[in-house]
Amino acid sequence: MDFDQPLPREVKVLDSASLLRLEERACGLSLNQRLDPAWVRANAAPDGTHYLWPALWNSLSHRPDVPRQLRCELLISLRAGDRVMSLLDVLPDDFTPLPRVTSREEGMQVSRLLDRAPSVREWLLREGEGSGRP
Repeated sequence: MDFDQPLPREVKVLDSASLLRLEERACGLSLNQRLDPAWVRANAAPDGTHYLWPALWNSLSHRPDVPRQLRCELLISLRAGDRVMSLLDVLPDDFTPLPRVTSREEGMQVSRLLDRAPSVREWLLREGEGSGRP
């Protein structure tokens, strides 16, 4: 992916196994925006549909060995039926092959859900799980 190109403007669709793989990759690379894979495993709906929407390019200037990433808004479907929003840094080579939303209607619905979904932290506070990082 050519980084001089604009930000990809497509919503990607993830199953839970793909979400966990991306979170584990981000954790393994110590990328800035990620969730603890154990939290994702415990809370993401096993058969849920999750969505990634690129927000900006991110790079780690102090770690030139790590490729530039897409910082994405992430909509996660939880086991209890709730949806929460988080951020996830994804390498372009991991982002590009993911399936994308194919209808404008579904993309608009994801946009509305992202606007209304609480962050993971807000959800944890509401659920009484404290302020610890997931």
